[in-house]
Formats: sequence, C-alpha cells, structure tokens
Amino acid sequence: MPRPTGRVLTLLELLQSGGTRTAAELADRLGVEERTVRRYVEQLVDLDVPVQSLRGRYGGYRLAPGYRLPPLMLSDDEALAVLLGLVAGRRAGLTTRDRTANETASAKIRRVLPKHVARRLDTVLEALAFTDRPGEFDTPDAGLLLTVADAVRHRRPVSIRYTDRGGRLTERTLHAYGIVAHAGRWYVTGEDPGIGEDRTFRLDRIADARTLPGSFDPPAGPDPAQRVVSGFATAGYRYEVTLRIHGTVEQVRAHLPEAVASVAEHEPTAGQDPSAERWLRVELRVQQLDWLPRTLAALDRPFVIERPDELRDLVLALAERLTSHARRV
Repeated sequence: MPRPTGRVLTLLELLQSGGTRTAAELADRLGVEERTVRRYVEQLVDLDVPVQSLRGRYGGYRLAPGYRLPPLMLSDDEALAVLLGLVAGRRAGLTTRDRTANETASAKIRRVLPKHVARRLDTVLEALAFTDRPGEFDTPDAGLLLTVADAVRHRRPVSIRYTDRGGRLTERTLHAYGIVAHAGRWYVTGEDPGIGEDRTFRLDRIADARTLPGSFDPPAGPDPAQRVVSGFATAGYRYEVTLRIHGTVEQVRAHLPEAVASVAEHEPTAGQDPSAERWLRVELRVQQLDWLPRTLAALDRPFVIERPDELRDLVLALAERLTSHARRV
C-alpha cells in the first residue's frame, strides 16, 4: 500500500504552525488513529525533519526550536491573504527600511503559486482600489525592529539612540511595553526609568538599539496601543483647548478621535439612556487652531469654548465668512 504522502505533508504543516500538538489532536485533524500519527512522525524523522516527542500529561509532538522548513506550504486562501497583506502594508507605509523586501517577498510567493491561484490573485488586485495614497512614511530598520520586539517579549531594558523632533540626538534607556502601528508609523512605548515617566518613540528615529542586562515588570493599566493614542491626545503643544459639546461620545469621536482629544464621559442620571446625548467635556492640545473651527462646524452639535479665547475668535470669523457667502446671489 502506498504511503499517504498528502497526510504526512498535512502533519508537517500542522507542526509548522507552532506549539505542541497531542497525538489525539493530530489524529482528529488527520482523520486517522493515534498509532498512524506515530507512523507519520517516523516518516518525517526519516526525512531529517526534527520532530520532538514530549512525554507526560502535556506531551505530544513539536518541531525542534529554530528549525527552518525548506518548503513553505500555503493553501489558496492563505497565499491570497499573505499577498493582500503585503499590498496593504506597502500602501499604508508599514514596511521595513528595505522597501524592496516587500516587493521581493511578493514576487517569490507569486512565482510558486499554481496558475489558477495566480489568476485569482490578479483578478482581485485589478479590481481592488484604495481611497488613500500609498504610504510615504519613514520606516524602521528590520534588525532594530526585531531587537526592540525581543526586548518587549522578554521584558528586558533596551538602550536606544534617539533623534527628537528638534534634531537632538540622545541616548536613553527604555522599559519597552509594546510596539504599536498607528497612522502609518511604527512606535515603541514604555517607561524611561531615568525620569520615571512613560514615553513614546518613533522607531524610524531610533538610530541604534541594544538590549541590556536585567528585567522589569510591565505595569497594570492601559495596553500599549491605548498608551500611544492617549499620549498623543495629551502631548505638549502650543494651545490647550477645553470644550463642552452636547452629543454622544460616538458623535464626538467621529471628528475628534482618541489620538486627538480626550473625552470625559459623565455617568448618566438615573433613568437616562447611557447612549443619549449629554454635555461632554473635551480636552485636546494642538500646535495650530485653524483647523478646529471647521471641525466644530462639521460636528454640528451645540458647543461651548472654555479656552482659549483665540479659538472663539476663529470660530466667529468662520461663521461670518459663511454667512457672507450664503447671502451672495
């Protein structure tokens, strides 16, 4: 009886996905008995694939750590998902500094695709359109990105050389909590133990990174993504703006997202619908005020400007211009 090569390759694919798989789990996925799974494992070992057998209650099978499989086995849907991800990443600017890596990776996958899958992919890409322009952002070095990611995972301090907005180069130590992709850029957020405060750094402005001895405990509270957007909303800029807006949180967030403004949500009074419109306190810090009058007009909700007075003057000036234009025949 010929060997069921297809099932052996499926077993290899399951092990390639990572983790330890029990014999019962593999038998169920392959539709065979556990003793057949053991025979398939032996066939992989005969092919010099380092499958490890782990005994005990939580035992099973796994690939040896660090082993790189020669073949990359993807289903039709998996290949399509990978290539669409590469296209979307290139459009959003979320690539490494070697911009050609995205294109060469796409080309390598496309070369080994069956013709019918390649035709399906071409059909999707020809029909796909984007409402925004391709990303033109600075991107991080791949080695630096991996170094910082390793420090995040193992909770190790990392030393970085960073160039700030003013062009000043400094060397800092960071307890990195996480890496966040936001608005087409890569950021790392964590605590600067030298000053005992949280900081967020753009990865493309980091010239060098190296892990340091020791470890740290991550703090409780918001996750890294929430820390980044909250940090943007409270960053130190020229103007501190405080508004009271009558509406729902969803209405306000549609024009003033978390990365721009903080919204104080007051508890509704007894019997009031939690999603009902009510006065909300909105605070933000901005370098320029000229865009805010247009945003408040687009929001189309009752509002009160508490500060600064310059914003009130700009809103009145916009209202006068609109009134003057509307009266023209």
